[in-house]
Amino acid sequence: RGIIGEMGAAGTPVLTAPLPQERGGNNSFTHEALTLKYKLDNQFELVFVVGFQKILTLTYVDKLIDDVHKEFRDKYRNEFQQKGALGLLNGTFDFKDDFMRLLRDAEESSKVRAPTVMKTFEQSLKSQKTVKCMIETRGEKPKEKVKNKKNKGSKKDGTEAVAAPSKASAGDKQLSAAGDKEELTKDEILQKNREEFFRRHMKAGEKSRSPKPDAQKEKGKKPRVWDLGNSNAKVLDYSNSATNGSAEACPVEEFDPDMALGDKNREPGRLYDLEYESDDEAEEEKVVQNPSKPSVKKGGLGGMFGMLKGLVGSKSLTREDMDPVLEKMKDHLIAKNVAAEIAVQLCESVAKKLEGKVMGTFTTVTSTVKQALQEALVQILQPQRRVDVLRDVMDAQRHRRPYVVTFCGVNGVGKSTNLAKISFWLIENGFSVLIAACDTFRAGAVEQLRTHTRRLNALHPPESHGGRTMVQLYEKGYGKDAAGIAMEAISYARNQGFDVVLVDTAGRMQDNAPLMTALAKLIAVNAPDLVLFVGEALVGNEAVDQLVKFNKALADHSMAQTPRLIDGIVLTKFDTIDDKVGAAISMTYITSKPIVFVGTGQTYCDLRSLNAKAVVAALMKA
Repeated sequence: RGIIGEMGAAGTPVLTAPLPQERGGNNSFTHEALTLKYKLDNQFELVFVVGFQKILTLTYVDKLIDDVHKEFRDKYRNEFQQKGALGLLNGTFDFKDDFMRLLRDAEESSKVRAPTVMKTFEQSLKSQKTVKCMIETRGEKPKEKVKNKKNKGSKKDGTEAVAAPSKASAGDKQLSAAGDKEELTKDEILQKNREEFFRRHMKAGEKSRSPKPDAQKEKGKKPRVWDLGNSNAKVLDYSNSATNGSAEACPVEEFDPDMALGDKNREPGRLYDLEYESDDEAEEEKVVQNPSKPSVKKGGLGGMFGMLKGLVGSKSLTREDMDPVLEKMKDHLIAKNVAAEIAVQLCESVAKKLEGKVMGTFTTVTSTVKQALQEALVQILQPQRRVDVLRDVMDAQRHRRPYVVTFCGVNGVGKSTNLAKISFWLIENGFSVLIAACDTFRAGAVEQLRTHTRRLNALHPPESHGGRTMVQLYEKGYGKDAAGIAMEAISYARNQGFDVVLVDTAGRMQDNAPLMTALAKLIAVNAPDLVLFVGEALVGNEAVDQLVKFNKALADHSMAQTPRLIDGIVLTKFDTIDDKVGAAISMTYITSKPIVFVGTGQTYCDLRSLNAKAVVAALMKA
């Protein structure tokens, strides 16, 4: 607002149209010699604008506006929540020092590093080598082989032998036997070989020890003892009934916490962004020629002027120019697991946006189409409604009620595993969690959640939280009504003062009408605060079918006038797909819902938040 006001006061009409928010829309506005770039914050209805001269090439503008957006929103979040953005229009914001600091950081990050200086010959390893070690004489290798054979024979007979060192330094070659003898004296060599001989002799003696004859006579199978398991059969017996909510029902299990946590250098309670390392090598762009038009051979002068005309871009883009490039882009998106129907729609929207646009100086059709497609993909992945779980949990705490999250999805996508990861993340942020075992169909579902509860209690024992048990399991066994168990768990959490209730449901295919009706009943009866669809990143066209039918089933079988649909997405198994990240595009495009969490591994710390630019970089990689 301040930037627009200052430019307007200078007599330059900066913005003559409202800021659009379209899928794939451009976030910049150019007027004569000035360029504006803006970013929208739909949560607090804010617009962040940065203006600069068009002739300048500022590589840090995107980073600057992102940093200012994040810093300003976090600094004045409480004021916006209390009074609203419209109520603070006439207020003043003390943000000048923060802005100057962010501007300096952005300018420093954009500076090009100085090229590394080449080493001189005196600094290299080659200069340290002597002439003697580089001279090769005939018959030297056969002598070494004979010597090695003698050493092997001396080992078998038990006699003492002189052996050359088996490992050499990284930069040196093997020295000759004469050079080794000159480096060490005879006494040192004899002492060293004696120690090596006794060490090997002791190892051979330990291996040659035969087991007792009584142990060989024992027959029968023995149970396997796993590394992280417990050999005590009483600890493994869970057949006795356990009281819900009691710490005794989930005894503490001893295991390696480093294996369960993974990253040792992580910051507790922080949800890191998804990262992707793209190659720095620039991709060579090929200009696609239309085969339908016959090529006419011209002289050298005409060909040169034609090439310059194609680079400078004196004519506007037509559909015929973009069709070959768009066809390749569509096949590329489908190969990266984007649903075929969505890939066609994306290319169609890019074609409509670029048709009639005059190409920039020294740009090709391929680069123009690729840039427009990248902007469209980033806009799709950026949610219109941001889901802030921690903020919503604190809001529920003020109203003295638990925050309820329901997980749903098809079979085998990782609902229970990622529920445990989210539980660990909530516990590290200081919230107590009650897990409701509403999967009463799959064998072993309750035992899986009980194991996760024991592990989480071992990582965060009550002694570390003032005697308060941070995670408990509420279960009623198998074959019961899932909606009733969820209702009892929410009531139990309200009475016991739990902060969050995570409801685990049974996996079901989107075509199973009875199970989809039961899921709609569970959501309609209990009215959770957040409904998360858990989908795996391995699927392509199946992701669209799953989400569409899940939403349709929730709408058809709901008893409310305004049915409750899916609020967000948990994308699992992201570590198994390399750069085939198209499922993220398919899911967000079809539902317009944000991807709240991304599962990237098997440990409790393998949970990330979605980074739209990292996903698009992986998607556009050749």
